Amino acid sequence: MHDIRAIRDNPEAYDLGWAARGMAAQTPAILQLDRELRAAQTELQETQSRRNEASKLIGQAKARKDEAEAQALMVEVEALKAALNYISARESVLSDELKAVLAALPNIPAPDAPPGADEHGNVEQRRWGTARAIVDPKDHVALGEGLGLMDFEAAARTSGARFVFLKGDLARLERALGAFMLDIQTREHGYLEVSPPLLVRDEAAFGTGQLPKFADDLFKTTDGRWLIPTAEVSLTNMVLGQILDASELPLRLTALTPSFRSEAGASGRDTRGMIRQHQFYKVELVSITGPEQSEAEHERMTGCAEAVLKRLDLPFRTMLLCVGDMGFSARKTYDLEVWMPSQGVYREISSCSNCGDFQARRMDARYRTPGEKGTQHLHTLNGSGLAVGRTLVAVLENYQDEGGRIAVPTALQPYMGGQTHIGGA
Repeated sequence: MHDIRAIRDNPEAYDLGWAARGMAAQTPAILQLDRELRAAQTELQETQSRRNEASKLIGQAKARKDEAEAQALMVEVEALKAALNYISARESVLSDELKAVLAALPNIPAPDAPPGADEHGNVEQRRWGTARAIVDPKDHVALGEGLGLMDFEAAARTSGARFVFLKGDLARLERALGAFMLDIQTREHGYLEVSPPLLVRDEAAFGTGQLPKFADDLFKTTDGRWLIPTAEVSLTNMVLGQILDASELPLRLTALTPSFRSEAGASGRDTRGMIRQHQFYKVELVSITGPEQSEAEHERMTGCAEAVLKRLDLPFRTMLLCVGDMGFSARKTYDLEVWMPSQGVYREISSCSNCGDFQARRMDARYRTPGEKGTQHLHTLNGSGLAVGRTLVAVLENYQDEGGRIAVPTALQPYMGGQTHIGGA
């Protein structure tokens, strides 16, 4: 959500920010609506004041036994009541219109977010690791089905496309990955583990920017709740409507949850395998900070996500997303992309975003510094640490041998009861 006062003070900065996202100038229409709203509010106040004054004058006229004056004032009061009803209704409509316009507009990019219309404008920051030499690498579907531990056909019969049954050691490997990621983030990086709700109300989905614009990307229950597309929604909304003390910051939260996405905009993309599914597990990282700390926290969070890939010895690169490839709520985003041997490309496995005060304004989440007047909006950040399903895919493909057997990464072996391989003798 955007601060209308800030737009009034510097409309050019907002139009430049939205122009970088490929949007036409928005502030002329916003400011016109704002002027109409403020005019209606002024008229409402003046009309209320005149009605109150006229009501008092009726009593004074009656005290003077001036019935003609009293009668005229009563007629005026009735007319003012009718006018108030009309003006109040107009003020409410204009207020709702302005809120709807502001709620539909994305965040303003950070000054150092590179220009660009799509992923081709993203800028590589660094690479880590060396791709293993694998002769004719199989993709994860061939590997999983070859082991008899990945079943898309059964999942299609029970649930439709974009679902999978993992069995035996692959189900155990998925569980191991989630536990391993949580342990790193809680024991080494200071995140607090949370087991959050998987269903949220409209207010929560609005707060993190899923509503109203991306309702089609979500699954909705019959009682009006939404299945979370990521634990970011639940975790970030823990501060919904709250005023924190500055001494509580930063809050660092993590959760391993299922995530549910309709993939409404992904028709025909990654239809084979586990890359893009309706249901998947993910370890989410969320930080709640003050404005002065958010940039440093963003770099720290990205490093926390990178640490998982390093520990698993999976080659990856870190990309700074261009403006045109960033999400709705983000002002700056790093993507981690892991090497996929079967495709010969890097694929996204984590996004770490700084949202500034954009989500906090939608949630009305603030903090107070002792000794200072008033409150300020918090800054919120979120990242994947990591997407468990895609990490499983990366492990299968990067740790395969020519016979289709999978070596268990050293870091995961304690979580697999010491098991060193999946498949084979």
